[in-house]
Amino acid sequence: MTTATNRASCKPCSTISRRSARGSASSRKEKADVGARRPSFTIGEPGKEAGIHFAGIPTGHEFTSLLLALLQTGGHSIKLDDATIEQIRNLDGDFSFETYFSLSCQSCPEVVQALNMMAIINPRIKHVAIDGALFQEEVESRQVMAVPMMFMNGESFSQGRMDVKEILAKLDTGSAERAAKELEKKPVFDVLIVGGGPAGAAAAIYAARKGIATGVVAERFGGQVLDTMAIENFISVQETEGLKFATALEQHVKSYEVDVMDVQRAEKLVPGKINEIHLASGAVLKAKTVVLSTSARWREIGAPGEREYRGRGMAYCPHCDGPLFKGKRVAVIGGDNSGVEAAIDLAGIVSAVTLIEFGAELRADAVLQKKLRSLPNVTIVTQGQTTEITGDGKKVNGIVYKDRATNEEKRIELEGVFV
Repeated sequence: MTTATNRASCKPCSTISRRSARGSASSRKEKADVGARRPSFTIGEPGKEAGIHFAGIPTGHEFTSLLLALLQTGGHSIKLDDATIEQIRNLDGDFSFETYFSLSCQSCPEVVQALNMMAIINPRIKHVAIDGALFQEEVESRQVMAVPMMFMNGESFSQGRMDVKEILAKLDTGSAERAAKELEKKPVFDVLIVGGGPAGAAAAIYAARKGIATGVVAERFGGQVLDTMAIENFISVQETEGLKFATALEQHVKSYEVDVMDVQRAEKLVPGKINEIHLASGAVLKAKTVVLSTSARWREIGAPGEREYRGRGMAYCPHCDGPLFKGKRVAVIGGDNSGVEAAIDLAGIVSAVTLIEFGAELRADAVLQKKLRSLPNVTIVTQGQTTEITGDGKKVNGIVYKDRATNEEKRIELEGVFV
């Protein structure tokens, strides 16, 4: 493989194996583990130890991750602010990350790209991005049931979408306290918006255009839009992807003089002549006017076991997590368009799909229902009310539902449940 510049180089996994005799025992073991995965390759500068590894072929959503790794290793600018780059550079310790991804996951590239950038900035950080669909035995042994799944120095680190600032907040334990002190210095805002989804972005733009002091505080800018595969109902935009849409929202907001404070969770509102927003970090923001636009969250079924087994067989994104259930039995809860589409997609990966719909009939479009019923490994259950997600303490092993027509309780043995 050639690179975009003459500074970066891709090294085949065989090179890793030959070099694994050097360095410490832990370093040798890490390199041997990386080299044992086929296919795999590394990206780094000639004459220097590579910090970026790909186990698998990064096509699909991860193709951009590959291109960025090549360009940034070769000297292309990294789009992080100076303070964040300095914080990464000054991290004290050796950090070896492994991220399991799937090629159809739109949340995974953000994690992969964040850790790759950190590996380029700080030579004490290493990152291996692993296509979970290609290494099923490894996924099984480490009980990876949702992506992106991150391990650090061999231990579980986090699961789900994270950006650089969120990863840094977990690594740099003193960063929250430092950030809180900086936030305490903020002046009183004319308008402070709590929430970074489309509604919060719109409120910020309208306020900033009036020339008043405006701030936005959010856990993550973009909100649930970041987890949305496709958007087809935003007027004037025929079709777009959630991440692309959220990025455009943030760019639009930052084109005005808006103080965006992300990776901050608001916990309490104290109303008064000057309103106060108390954050989880301990900081207090003040504003004459507060706009609450706290975004939306995924719907839950509310059954026992759902939260206990989230990320351990309970899933909400068939595109992201479906490849991890190859050859297994799964259930899909919901018979509208999204549920039926999920069942159709999963049927091509798993051994058996049971779709459970609460109502007396499916609510999906007729064309989707026809496709679903043509699939030999799909079972459709109507008038089914999910009452429990069961497991062995480590992962999901079944689902219990009530037949609303007969009040009979039934159980299905399976390995995954998609809501």
